[in-house]
Amino acid sequence: MFIDPQIASKILLIAGITNVIFVVLVFFSCRCLVGKNIYSRLIKYDWYKKFYTKHCYYWWAFFISVLVHTFLALSLYF
Repeated sequence: MFIDPQIASKILLIAGITNVIFVVLVFFSCRCLVGKNIYSRLIKYDWYKKFYTKHCYYWWAFFISVLVHTFLALSLYF
C-alpha cells in the first residue's frame, strides 16, 4: 500500500463527507432535480443566482471527491 492505512481511513472519511456535501450542492443548484416550482421561486433571489452559476464546479468537485474516495477505499480494503 502506498499510504498509511490510518491516514487513508481519515482521508476516506473526509472524502465521504465531501461527497455528501457536494451531492447536496449539486441537487439544490440543478434546476432539473429541484423541480420547476422550487426553482422558479429560488431564482428570484440574487444569492441563488450566484449559487446557481457555480453548478458545473459543484459537479467537478463531486466527481473528484468520488474518485478520491473510491481509489482510497479500494486500496485500503483490497
